Amino acid sequence: MAMNVGGGGEEDEVVSAINTTPLVDVMLVLLIIFLITIPVATHTVKVQLPRDANQPTQTKPGNVVLAVTANGQAYWNEIPLRGHQDLLDRLEKIAVIKPQPQIQIRGDGKARYEAVGKIVATCQEAGIYRIDFITEQPHS
Repeated sequence: MAMNVGGGGEEDEVVSAINTTPLVDVMLVLLIIFLITIPVATHTVKVQLPRDANQPTQTKPGNVVLAVTANGQAYWNEIPLRGHQDLLDRLEKIAVIKPQPQIQIRGDGKARYEAVGKIVATCQEAGIYRIDFITEQPHS
């Protein structure tokens, strides 16, 4: 057994062996990452999700339809509302009626979410507990 020290004449020799140590290191790191993250992703809190009951809403004479146009103007049935306080006053009057009239919101497709959100928040502030949204069926 001889040890080759120094500059032997075989420096241009091609090494035909593949070093697999870096590959094994990367695979072990990936394995550890997957073992840590998969249980976190699969274990969730069990909750009862609501079911979709897409039934056509019927507008009855006692219902209140709140419409929001594309520019954010709100209407009580067909009467324009002057602002938040006007809507709140009207909602507080009907919130005490038993049973409460159904509030239906018709929002224009181009209306900002903020305008519709303010109406929903005002309904909640007035004590209305049932709000429906009127939508159209998508074209097939």
